[in-house]
Amino acid sequence: MAINLELPKKLHVTIDQAHQAAAEIFRPISRKYDLAEHAYPVELDTLASLYDGLSETGQAGAGADGGRSQTAKKKPKAEGEIVNGGNMQSVLNVMETSWGDVGLMLSIPYQGLGNSAIAAVATDEQLKKFGKVWAAMAITEPSFGSDSAAVSTTATRDGDDYVINGEKIFVTSGSRATHIVVWATVDKSLGRAAIKSFVVPREHPGVEIVRLEHKLGIKASDTAVIRFDNCRVSKDNLLGSPEVDVKKGFGGVMQTFDNTRPLVAGMAVGLARAALEELRGILEEAGVEIDYDRPAADQHAAAAEFIRMEADFEAAYLLTMRATWMADNKIPNSTEASMSKAKAGRTVTDITNKTVELTGTLGYSERLLIEKWARDSKILDIFEGTQQIQNLIIARRVLGKSSAELK
Repeated sequence: MAINLELPKKLHVTIDQAHQAAAEIFRPISRKYDLAEHAYPVELDTLASLYDGLSETGQAGAGADGGRSQTAKKKPKAEGEIVNGGNMQSVLNVMETSWGDVGLMLSIPYQGLGNSAIAAVATDEQLKKFGKVWAAMAITEPSFGSDSAAVSTTATRDGDDYVINGEKIFVTSGSRATHIVVWATVDKSLGRAAIKSFVVPREHPGVEIVRLEHKLGIKASDTAVIRFDNCRVSKDNLLGSPEVDVKKGFGGVMQTFDNTRPLVAGMAVGLARAALEELRGILEEAGVEIDYDRPAADQHAAAAEFIRMEADFEAAYLLTMRATWMADNKIPNSTEASMSKAKAGRTVTDITNKTVELTGTLGYSERLLIEKWARDSKILDIFEGTQQIQNLIIARRVLGKSSAELK
């Protein structure tokens, strides 16, 4: 099958709009909110209104509804037809806005990671109800990091409701989003197959924002610790099927990551591009020529490093595009999603840290945004599954091993 690496023209509108927001809204206030951690970026309210308006016309992918391929929803895909839908639109959007500022991108109302979770597993009926909310995602707990199967928060059925108890940490936009997608087990005795996700309003009895974290990077984004104490929600707030399918195992809820990992890879690609562009400008100003017609070994050491990093950047970009395209075309992409996340996460930390190094005192100071980008980049190699977890998932898929066989 031939591969066309050109983006369809209809998506250039998304790219242009997102880049304009990144350049004219995000970049000018980037340092301001890096220094004012936990202050709400009021400038984003205008952007949220814009996304909401575009979403109404089917253009922008605001909320979870945008995470579903519009083409796929309207009609069955004809054999051989190529679809570029909601996932591609969302990833291109985060690439451009992350070029502006990752923390601010994570703070855009109605663009939370929980929205992608809703898009991944909600029924059509639930999508009508929750498709336009602003949803954070609550997975990690004090007792575990990347092992999502270790969820101990419980959701106990009581009549037509579920009662949720537990504590979640590192919830991005946890104090700002209107809703929280909470991972909880409905029956601990059935293991990981019993883990389900629930949509819980933030301002709801039994939901307490315990504290906000102080962090290395993405300071514009709030990161909350949330406690659920006998929090009662309707059974209709359980995303997807309530049935516990032991044979299917953890696959249902893990499908969320097939959507969100390429998104995080897209964030990393956008930030890496920002650093490379800044580095190129500084090198050229210093008289360092980057010559693609000469072997890297015959060039200035900084130019050779730039060419190496640019090659890694291109690989991360293409892996992200592949995983996203597969999601839109309903092709199982779990392996490719992890590949894109692993490569992009590793690449962005390498590029931003090397950019600090190659630009010397200028890169280490706060005169430019370079040192900030290095701090922001680290989270992109951690959340939605660390580098090590991604490599483990890829190894299992490639070798045909189960999680029990390869730990």
